[in-house]
Amino acid sequence: MKTLLLVTGLFFSLIINAQITTPAIKAGFGVDAELRANFFNGFVQSGNDDWFRNGTPGTGRMVIDTTGAAAIVSGYLSDVSPFPRRSASIYRPMSVPQFSVINNRLWLDALWVRDYHGNDTTVFTAGSDKNGMTPAMWSGGVQGIPDKNDILDIFVHVRRAGPTTTDSLWLFGGISLDNTTGNRYFDFEMYQTDINYDRTSGRWFGFGADAGHTSWQFDAAGNITRPGDIIFSAEYQSSSLSNIEARIWIDKASMSITPVAFNWSGQFDGDGSGAQYGYASILPKTSGAFYTGLGSGPNTYAGPFQAVLQNNALIANYARDQFMEFSVNLSKLGLDPVTLLGGDICGSPFNRVVVKTRASASFTSELKDFVAPTDLFLAPRVDIAADVPIFCGVVGVSTITVQNPSSSSVYTWTTPDGHIYGSSSGQQIQADSAGTYIVMQQLAAGCNPYAYDTITITFDASCTPLENTLTHFSGFIAGNQAKLHWTTTASNMLENFEVQRSTDATNFAVVGTVASTATNGASINYSFSENIEQLTSAFLFYRLKIKNQSGEAAYSKVVRLNPLQKQKDILLYPNPADQFLQIGLPGVAKGTVTLTAVDASGVLVCTQKHLVKEDNGILYLNVSNWKTGMYFLQLQTAKETTRKKLIVTHTNEIKQ
Repeated sequence: MKTLLLVTGLFFSLIINAQITTPAIKAGFGVDAELRANFFNGFVQSGNDDWFRNGTPGTGRMVIDTTGAAAIVSGYLSDVSPFPRRSASIYRPMSVPQFSVINNRLWLDALWVRDYHGNDTTVFTAGSDKNGMTPAMWSGGVQGIPDKNDILDIFVHVRRAGPTTTDSLWLFGGISLDNTTGNRYFDFEMYQTDINYDRTSGRWFGFGADAGHTSWQFDAAGNITRPGDIIFSAEYQSSSLSNIEARIWIDKASMSITPVAFNWSGQFDGDGSGAQYGYASILPKTSGAFYTGLGSGPNTYAGPFQAVLQNNALIANYARDQFMEFSVNLSKLGLDPVTLLGGDICGSPFNRVVVKTRASASFTSELKDFVAPTDLFLAPRVDIAADVPIFCGVVGVSTITVQNPSSSSVYTWTTPDGHIYGSSSGQQIQADSAGTYIVMQQLAAGCNPYAYDTITITFDASCTPLENTLTHFSGFIAGNQAKLHWTTTASNMLENFEVQRSTDATNFAVVGTVASTATNGASINYSFSENIEQLTSAFLFYRLKIKNQSGEAAYSKVVRLNPLQKQKDILLYPNPADQFLQIGLPGVAKGTVTLTAVDASGVLVCTQKHLVKEDNGILYLNVSNWKTGMYFLQLQTAKETTRKKLIVTHTNEIKQ
């Protein structure tokens, strides 16, 4: 279930006639119609955050994730007519997890979206689509539009000026249009519902119940009892961002109430003169500037993804006034979710955003281009899995782990009938009793609970455990292959290993069988590879069903692999090691690898040369005679040298 977003109404108000042309730094973010961190108002300046970075040194951070930018631009350059790559839409989220505290400021969320180009499939086509209408009446599809209305890219970012609820809440927005001359008009519209647009039918779904929107509601004293949809409208005339207006969706009767948080400014527009619901403009209670914004100068850096124009031309820099940027202090407007509705620091001002262009300055003029609804503030909801979901015959220890951890989230664990061994907070716990285990996720310290997940560890008394023959089991991703490795103690009773895979850590299917080669002698190492090129799951879970010749069977722990993370780093497992160490070599071609190990005092422990017979191979190292302590390993191939840290801890020494 999606988390309820407290919202707060965003915005704004005000119809202003004065031009807004002064560069400013607000809440540590540069509002100067530039996209470069550590670069403000035409000069290098360390400290200000911005949408992107281009190598300028300083403490300022980039807000947007730039993953794959170089590859995308390379694809643009290799593209041929009719430029199918250049016409595609691209989306990138914030560069850090939602609700992260960066440089002592709370970043709630951010997004960058490249609109469709050329054969644009997100255009208003009816010629009568307007603000104030229900989205149910809007018609979308493919249609040519004037270049002054053609959206190239849009930017949205929400942050606090500090890390606490008392720090002002700011919204930053940006938009680039194809044409750089003439008057231009655009809207940033924020919804409380999960509104969405279907490109096949050209219809809109998931909007609010009050004439296609969610209305703001007030009590008799003017206090807000429910937030609703908001729209921020801007006019760009005579080469300046000349007008900003904020409106909220209401029942027209609400205008007879005097709001506590802001004032009505008198404008109301719905679907016709007799409309019950519509957008009403608002003004802040206090005087003084609460916003700023302006247009780009000539040759303004367009970001690492560059920019694609309506004619599919690729440009590295914006022309004068092609990119427009603004900021709004939501707290000053009385629209902060914390102060407005008593929410927590992770309260968010809206759910989804739609950016649109209009034909003229009139709020009810014909709508032209749009960027389809995009989510904000929806951090991944916690998902947990256990490596030992069933205690077979005897109770052991099961590690329960968050499968989709966020570095900014706080995870707190409880159990009504089990037992947590050790810490009850963090991204994983140790459970040494059967029972139900519950994790609570907070998006940041001090926030209200955001999500929960539950898992049950069971005990099967009728299960007959095998002799503890499996001493190690692990894996990694190498290219399109999932590579598993395990080690068993000497036993001539083993028959085979059934390899099972799951995409949800619960339902497993057999993907292969490996015969046992064990005899009563030395330990045996096994391996198994599976081509996962056609699999689309974010995570893959593997386990072994171990069978012996008498028909008994037992399951190994579960190994989780992430196909989306292309593993390149050399892996040591287990680490800490007890008897045997396996060294995974993803990305390493077959050939000779020289291994050198020294202890913490610098004394040479071993030097070995290994012949790796296949790409992405594995090495085995016997550390049973090494003393307990820290070691430094160096692995040298024909192309590179890698250094890794290893801990050796012997089980028998711990027991003593």
